[in-house]
Amino acid sequence: MPLAIIDNEYFKKIITTLILVTLLILSFLVLKPILLSIIMGIILAIVISPVYDWFYKKLKIKWLSLTIICVLLILLIILPIWFLTPIFFKQSFEVFNAVQKVDFLKIIEQIFPSLSSDAFNTQFQSIFTSFISKSTIALMDGLTQWILNFPTTFLQLIIVFATFFFTLKDKNEIINYIKSLMPFSREVEQKLFQSSKNITISVVYGQIAIGIIQGLIVGVGLFIFGVPKTIFLTFITIIAGILPIVGTPIVWIPIAIFLLAAGNNTAGLGVLFFGTFSIIVEHLLRPILISRRSKMHPLLSLMGMIGGFFFFGIIGFVIGPLILAYVIIILEIYRGKETQGFFIKH
Repeated sequence: MPLAIIDNEYFKKIITTLILVTLLILSFLVLKPILLSIIMGIILAIVISPVYDWFYKKLKIKWLSLTIICVLLILLIILPIWFLTPIFFKQSFEVFNAVQKVDFLKIIEQIFPSLSSDAFNTQFQSIFTSFISKSTIALMDGLTQWILNFPTTFLQLIIVFATFFFTLKDKNEIINYIKSLMPFSREVEQKLFQSSKNITISVVYGQIAIGIIQGLIVGVGLFIFGVPKTIFLTFITIIAGILPIVGTPIVWIPIAIFLLAAGNNTAGLGVLFFGTFSIIVEHLLRPILISRRSKMHPLLSLMGMIGGFFFFGIIGFVIGPLILAYVIIILEIYRGKETQGFFIKH
């Protein structure tokens, strides 16, 4: 083959590669603002896929099954938000008013009598006043930003639901297309897809289980210390625990503050203890629940969740373990051993 033809083909490959890389970079820049929304939609589709498959198996009609799933998902998301948002704002302002009436200095002096002194009292009052002022400003700024960013949030939600719908509708075609792009063997592809599914489902289902456990722990504390409407507050705590953006402290912290403001220090500190204990249980159980189903080592799950949360935010609880799982799977392929890996069991 003449040298000129070889050079021409080589030059065409270089130009094609450069164009492809440029387009990939531009595509990433275009999708970057909505990337987390796309990932969230894909995660929802993976988690709800078994439910959709069940409906489709029973009804035999794809569009009807998709419609039922979408309506259920919308209700599942909107109803808790619609129900909890007024409670959140009401409790926020009530807590702010109650905090100003609580004599925390007196409570601290009762717990630690040796700290009582004029210098300590003056310093504590200054710190406490600064804390209340900064907390109030942060709350108002957060509320303002949420209102101003509502159009952007609405557009992000549209992307989430659109990604969810079409991923669920065309999941087989999408999976086959992704597999066609992968340079791995069928066995490796199976490992990657199975790890993605297992980790995603374990994180979401683990969040539900942890929310229920946290709510029950707080509910036991409310019952022991005679807080009224224990069943209702326990239910609210469970819902708040399942929603990672909210969390159980939105329920038990205001209750503890009200009890302290009313002079019931024993009950207030008791509720604080059970609430804090529920947070500790959450951090202990989360990596265990994820590692059991996904077959990841608990240390790897913990590092992935915390690192992912710091880098990606809430969605990082899922993305972080997935990224580490992919790295370990690739390392096992490179290792080429038949024995089980330490971080991910086969």
